[in-house]
Amino acid sequence: MGSAATLHAEIRTEVIDYTVEGEQFTGYLAYDDSISGERPGVLVVHEWWGHNDFARDRAEALAREGYTAFALDMYGTGRQADHPDDAQQFMQAVMSDMDVAEARFRAAMEVLQNHETVDPNRIAAQGYCFGGAVVLHMARRGVDLAGVVSLHGALGGGEPPEPGTITARIQVYTGGADPMVPPSQVAGFVEEMQTAGADFSLVSYPDVLHSFTSPAADDYAEEFGMPVGYDEHADQHSWQGLTRFYEELFGTGRQ
Repeated sequence: MGSAATLHAEIRTEVIDYTVEGEQFTGYLAYDDSISGERPGVLVVHEWWGHNDFARDRAEALAREGYTAFALDMYGTGRQADHPDDAQQFMQAVMSDMDVAEARFRAAMEVLQNHETVDPNRIAAQGYCFGGAVVLHMARRGVDLAGVVSLHGALGGGEPPEPGTITARIQVYTGGADPMVPPSQVAGFVEEMQTAGADFSLVSYPDVLHSFTSPAADDYAEEFGMPVGYDEHADQHSWQGLTRFYEELFGTGRQ
């Protein structure tokens, strides 16, 4: 494992290379160097495009809130898509084998837990699109997380979890006009979570499309004809909601 660090005001960032089952992955860690002692850690799981600047920006934003954030890599070093067809292939390769997905997630979680600034017993995860589905699957599998947040992620699952399996608290933010997460999928998710006895909340934004937190979504819509779009209100509201969620979970964060 190697890293390269840079300093931006009080936010310190590190590019971290790590290995999972012989394959190299590259993540991005951010924290506020002016805070002393251990603090909660938050994993950030990228969209289906791969580990990119959007995920890194969200990690830095979490660092400004007082957390150590690690934008992990689910595809492997250098695997970033410029076209939806490539993104689909990368995503399917991971989601077709959830044991592999869990191994990659846990390896990144260990990187975060082992960082000197992090309390290893206080870890949450948030994900976008593909990443939202990933963090929900990790909750379904009983990974030891305090909480997970899915932002415009797919809500369907495999085998429904047994009651008591999900220990993480869950927040979901979805677009009411998102054709990739239709009302039937939302309803199925709510039923699944209630049956599993999960502690969850779900916010649906009227007339909002998929990828509503990503400023690049409008460009993707224009270039590829995708049913996606950025929405400033949903982006800001969901960010405020997830930061309040972490403050409730951990009793910390910037006030």
